[in-house]
Amino acid sequence: MRQMTKKNKVLAAAGALALVAGGGSAAYAYWTTTGAGSGTATNSAGGGTVTLHAIFTGGLAPGSSKAVAYTADNASTTTSTKVGALTASVTTDQTGCLPEWFDVTANTSNTTVAKGDVGTVVGSGTLTFNDSPTVNQDACKGAVVTITVGSV
Repeated sequence: MRQMTKKNKVLAAAGALALVAGGGSAAYAYWTTTGAGSGTATNSAGGGTVTLHAIFTGGLAPGSSKAVAYTADNASTTTSTKVGALTASVTTDQTGCLPEWFDVTANTSNTTVAKGDVGTVVGSGTLTFNDSPTVNQDACKGAVVTITVGSV
């Protein structure tokens, strides 16, 4: 084995010191920080629009009633919509068949209609053809009765 000279000893000690010093500082290096921030985003314009339907069977005669189901379709692909209070009114397609002879109710269920849903039941009611003992109601024979439904 070869004897180490004083010069080699000094170089070896300096190299070892450099390794320890370099490794030691890497082991104790860290970052400190403080800060604050905020962000903003704009929501969509609203809950969307639903298409409402009134569904009932035909065959009304003076003095009779039919059950009405109210449904909603939500064509939105991004958001659900809640249907609130329902309103309903009656029109007919026959002259002399008066809408006042009919009563329609709309019981609201405050239902959420999920995005893309079709035919979600949102309420119920009754359509009644009131019998008038003093007025001839023949003008309503064969008439098409339409319920117009809305939501607020």
